[in-house]
Amino acid sequence: MAVKLNQRAFEHAKKLIDLGKFVFDEKDMWSEHQPSTHVENEYLKAHGFGEYGKWYLGIDTEQDEDNKGRYKFPYGDFEKVHRCGVLSAENRAGQYKHNDIENAAAHLHGMIDAAKK
Repeated sequence: MAVKLNQRAFEHAKKLIDLGKFVFDEKDMWSEHQPSTHVENEYLKAHGFGEYGKWYLGIDTEQDEDNKGRYKFPYGDFEKVHRCGVLSAENRAGQYKHNDIENAAAHLHGMIDAAKK
């Protein structure tokens, strides 16, 4: 598996945070806030893989572009960036040694924390 930073998603997340479109929630809330499979499928049907992929900080380059399995490390609910999603992505990327994704998530985490102050 060749997972790398999805630069488009990183830029999208930064823009959303700059616009104030984020949720300042706690780390352990991602299991409650992460979109369900049904919500993911509905979003995908309405917007296509191009928009869907912008909500995932990682991409598996060995997977086809039109495959949900290509997209890793979700960070939001298709409307807003969730701090808990960013923290989850940061932690998981660190565990799997995806340093570029971990660093991007840490940057987003810092942006959210600074914007909340």
